[in-house]
Amino acid sequence: MAVVERFLSQAGFDRAPWLTVAFATGIIAWFWLPSAPWWAGFCGLCIAVSAIACASFRWCNAWPHAMRALQVLPLLVLAGCIVVWGRSELVGQPPIARPLSGTFTGRVLGVEPQPALERDRLTLAMREPETGRAIKVRVNVPGKASTAELSAGDLVAFKGRLMPPAPPMLPGAYNFARTSWFSGIAATGSAIGEIEVIEPGMDDDAWLSGLRQSLTDHIRERIGERRGGMAAAFVTGDRGGISRSDDEAMRDSGLAHLLSISGLHVSAMVGAVYLIVIRVLALFPWLALRVRLLVLAAGAGALAGVGYTLLSGAEVPTVRSCIGALLVLAAMALGREPLSLRMLAVAAFCVMLLWPEAVTGPSFQMSFGAVLALAAVTTSEPVRHFLGPRGEGLAMRGLRHVGLLLLTGVVIDLALMPIGLYHFHRAGVYGAIANVVAIPLSTFVVMPLLAAALLLDVVGAGAPMWWLAGHAIDLLTGLAHWFASRPGAVNLLPASGTGAFLLFVAGGLWLGLWSGQIRWLGLPPALIGTGLLALAPPADILISGDGRHVGLVDPAGGRLFVLRDGASGYARDNLMEQAGMEGEPMPLDRWPGAVCNRDFCTLEIRRSGITRRLLVSRGRDAVPERALVAACEHSDIVIADRWLPRSCQPRWLKADRASLAETGGLAVYIEDQRIETVAQTQGEHGWWRTAAPNTAVKRAHR
Repeated sequence: MAVVERFLSQAGFDRAPWLTVAFATGIIAWFWLPSAPWWAGFCGLCIAVSAIACASFRWCNAWPHAMRALQVLPLLVLAGCIVVWGRSELVGQPPIARPLSGTFTGRVLGVEPQPALERDRLTLAMREPETGRAIKVRVNVPGKASTAELSAGDLVAFKGRLMPPAPPMLPGAYNFARTSWFSGIAATGSAIGEIEVIEPGMDDDAWLSGLRQSLTDHIRERIGERRGGMAAAFVTGDRGGISRSDDEAMRDSGLAHLLSISGLHVSAMVGAVYLIVIRVLALFPWLALRVRLLVLAAGAGALAGVGYTLLSGAEVPTVRSCIGALLVLAAMALGREPLSLRMLAVAAFCVMLLWPEAVTGPSFQMSFGAVLALAAVTTSEPVRHFLGPRGEGLAMRGLRHVGLLLLTGVVIDLALMPIGLYHFHRAGVYGAIANVVAIPLSTFVVMPLLAAALLLDVVGAGAPMWWLAGHAIDLLTGLAHWFASRPGAVNLLPASGTGAFLLFVAGGLWLGLWSGQIRWLGLPPALIGTGLLALAPPADILISGDGRHVGLVDPAGGRLFVLRDGASGYARDNLMEQAGMEGEPMPLDRWPGAVCNRDFCTLEIRRSGITRRLLVSRGRDAVPERALVAACEHSDIVIADRWLPRSCQPRWLKADRASLAETGGLAVYIEDQRIETVAQTQGEHGWWRTAAPNTAVKRAHR
């Protein structure tokens, strides 16, 4: 205890960022714990620990720093749990009970054109037909320019189909239901035919979204449809016009962050305005001698950052970056260190206070992880010494800064790769090298050219700038495609456990937030967590929550066999991601030794001396019960997208429509005799239906 106390007494201001970590821990605990009694018990435990520490302080005054930590940290954990719990109750909307088809009427809240996907997306406020409660829905409208005449506030009618927001298709897959819950969306769907405007809107805020859309349309008109998607993403944050090939190339080359208006874009805008204002004002000696130009320039930069955030749609990553930029400007105006761990901690705390659910998302983790890695590298003593003043020429000084840029790129890529692998099951390898070229190209060429083109368009002289901007965008996309096509450009890994990821996060935070030799104690858990993520084996069998999509993994051949060869792109992509594979999947009837007819397939899976016999339904016709029961008795696992009779009793696992309705999607590990379900990670949170105990999975574990 004396060693801990001595360490805490010497840590000084390095202790402060851990208050934000404690707040985030409370948020994560709420997501991890299953139900309200657990949340309440956890809050009570935090209060008890803090109260005991307060009561024991007078008898433990030899350890003031440790006791103060035991008093304060549990209260921050408690606050995080209460904040996310409260936000869930305030904004969460229960999904509609079942799919609905018919004619619906709603008020338009937002219009999002997506020309690259040949559709538009509407956000509507309407009444649920069966209960009459007010709900928010998201509807896709097929066809280019299908909603060109619509604007926020319009009352519209349309024919379509609405569905509850989809839960994860498989364990570890994207949880759209949870995202919709915190966005207040109770249903999603698609419209059929034309959208009829019943009453024009009178939305007072429509001018801002209209201005954004007009600016996006102007950019696409001036620079062309092919380049317009990338250009609009830089200026207004509208990514709907980016082609799928360009989007995948940017992702696989590690440049996808350039397409989301976040730290880079907001910093470039704020920095440009700051420099211009302070340089222009410095031309007036009378003003420079009487007013702190730094404060005026910081104020102008803050206004530019806030305006840019509003114009680009005020998405969470943009608001998060704006908050960080405002804190940097405030630090500069006060004469403090602009890039510090305390500033990063305050920015993260502000974001979590407003959007606590963001902690579990990759956007929050990757953006703050990148800044944490950057701050840890640039504030370390070796780097400060490396950049210290020397009697050397301009060329050598430039090479030194280029070397630092490459070093920080490598460190940031290493820090973000486990996050990308955990959430997306893939990560680019050459991102550090690609970003060394792409970030300066975007910051000092593409964005200034787009800004100059828009300004010159006011007097009708922007054509030369648009021409140059188009070629700069071509260079950027060409760079992305080149790096994405290099051998081994992308690492693919199957879905892995949350425990390994949390171990990596704990080690990464320890490495980044402490200074001195003590920080290296975080390296072993970070490396172990990364290793566990990298070595996670793929599931042998993947079963979707409706039983319609089944994937069998052949790790030796690196192939995935699927039940339905003509499955939708979404289902196939989910199966491929969870298996950590790419390429075209094989039909299930080509599995070695498989015997299939129009109703069922029977096959065997062998893993480390364990053999499991599968019976997989592939048709919907009636089957004689006696024959079905006999087939079930000779099978270890039965999978069907239909309801099977109770008399069907396989030896290990029965996954039919009834059991899958309780468990959600399944991941089956033959060698480990283990079954993971979607329901295991959802608890009784509002976005997941409460299910009865699953007898099929219980039987499988006996």
